[in-house]
Amino acid sequence: MNGYLNESNFLMVEEGFTTRDLLENLLEELCQGSDQQAFFMADLGDIVKKHLRFLKALPRVKPYFPVKCNGSEGVIRLLAELGVGFACANKAEITRVQGLGVPADRIFYSSPCKQVAHIRYAAKHGVQLMTFDNEVELSKVARSHPRARMLLGISADSNPSAHPSMTFGTTLESCRHLLEAAKEHNVQVVGISFHLGSRGLEPQAFAQAVAAAQLVFDMGTELGYHMHLLDIGGGLPGTEDTRARFEEIAAVLNSALDLYFPDGSGVEVVARPGRYYITSAFTLAVSIAALEEVPVEQPGSDGRWDSGQVHLCARAPLSPLLLPSRGRVWQQEEPRRCDTGTCPPLWLLHLCPQRPCPDQPWHSTSLRGPPGLPEDRIADGLALPRLHVGDWLLFGNMGAYTVPATPAGCPLPRVTCAMSRLAWKAVQLFLGKPPQSEEERESLCTPLSCGWEMVDTLCVPPVFAPTGII
Repeated sequence: MNGYLNESNFLMVEEGFTTRDLLENLLEELCQGSDQQAFFMADLGDIVKKHLRFLKALPRVKPYFPVKCNGSEGVIRLLAELGVGFACANKAEITRVQGLGVPADRIFYSSPCKQVAHIRYAAKHGVQLMTFDNEVELSKVARSHPRARMLLGISADSNPSAHPSMTFGTTLESCRHLLEAAKEHNVQVVGISFHLGSRGLEPQAFAQAVAAAQLVFDMGTELGYHMHLLDIGGGLPGTEDTRARFEEIAAVLNSALDLYFPDGSGVEVVARPGRYYITSAFTLAVSIAALEEVPVEQPGSDGRWDSGQVHLCARAPLSPLLLPSRGRVWQQEEPRRCDTGTCPPLWLLHLCPQRPCPDQPWHSTSLRGPPGLPEDRIADGLALPRLHVGDWLLFGNMGAYTVPATPAGCPLPRVTCAMSRLAWKAVQLFLGKPPQSEEERESLCTPLSCGWEMVDTLCVPPVFAPTGII
C-alpha cells in the first residue's frame, strides 16, 4: 500500500449492506437531533470500479484527475493510492495535493492561464509539466520557470464556442509560429495537449483531435523538438445515460492512437478524466426547511383559466452552485421535463417525521437554496409529490464540480466517504497485496461498488499493476 489512504479515512460498509443503508441510517440520526444540514455521501468503491474500468479500456493512457472537478480529501487520497496523477489549476490545488504527500512528478499544472506567482510556486516545488497556447503564457513561463516541460494546447473542438476569443487552445495555423517562439525563448516543448470538454461529443471527435495532434507533432519534429507526450484531455462520460458510452469512446480512441501514435513510436499518452471518475460516486442529501404554496393559473378544458393548481416552492440548505445533473425524478423510467431542462436524479425520503410515501397527485415544484444569496434558484418545474418540512431530497450523480478544492463564498456540505470491504480488498489486490484465502480471491469477482444498484461485475486478477505516472 502507498500510505495515502487507510481505513480511518472512510466508513467501512460490511457485506450485506450498501451505501443506501448507511445513508438512511445517517438521516435517521439527523432526524433525532437538530442538525439537518445538507451533506454528500461518497461511494469510494464506485471510483475504484471506474479506475479499473479505465485501465482495462484504455491500457496505454495514464490518468490525471483534475482536482477542480472534486477536491474532497477522500477522493484525492483514494486516487493517489491507486497511482493516479493530478491535474491542478492553481497554487492552492498544487498545495493541497502535495500536502497529502503526492510527489511533484505526478502533478500536471494544466491551467492554460497561469498567474506568475503560481508559476514560480510550481517551479519552487518541482512541478514541471505545464501547458501554453499563446505567446503571453510562453513568455511568463520562460521568465519564471526555465525548467518547465511544456505541452502546446491546440483547439480540437468540433463544436466551437459562440465566443471563440474566449476558448483555450490555439489553431493549427498558429502552431508553427508558437513552436518557433518557444525555440527563441529556449522553452522545452515535449508534446501536445487538447481538451474536448464535456458536452456529449461524438466519439469520432476524439479521433479527429488525435489526427490533428499528429500533424503538430510533425511540425515539432521538423523544428528539432523531441516530442513524446500526448494529452487527450477529458470529456469522458461519468454516467451511462449519454449518447456514447465510455467503452465506445475508448474503442475509437484506441484505434486513433494505434493509427497515429502506434506502440513503439515513443509517445506516452495521458488524459484528464474528471466527470468520468467522480460523477456517479456522490449522492447529495438535502432537507426541506420551508414551503410556500403559490396558486398557478392554467387553461381549463373550455379555454378559460383555472386557478385550482398549486405550485410548491421549497427551500433546502443547498448551495445554488450545486446544480443537479441530468437523470430521472422519483425513480421514474423516463426523465420528466422541468422548466430548466431535464430534471435531476432525485429521491424523496419521508424520514422526518416518519410517514408512508404519499399516494397523491404530482405537483409542480420549485427548489430554492438558502435565502439571502444573490442567486438562490436551484430548479423550477420539478414534478414531485407534495413535500413537507423535514423531508429529505436525495440527488444522484452529484460528484462533478460540486466540491471545489478551495471553496469560496457559502460553506459547502460535508462529505461522508464510504467503501465496501470488498472494494477495499480490491484496492489492496490492485496494489500488490495478495488475498489471504481462496474465499477472498473468489469474492473479488463480484460488484465492487457498494452503491445503489450495481448489476455488472468486475473481476480483479493480479495482472493489474499500479499505473506509472511520468
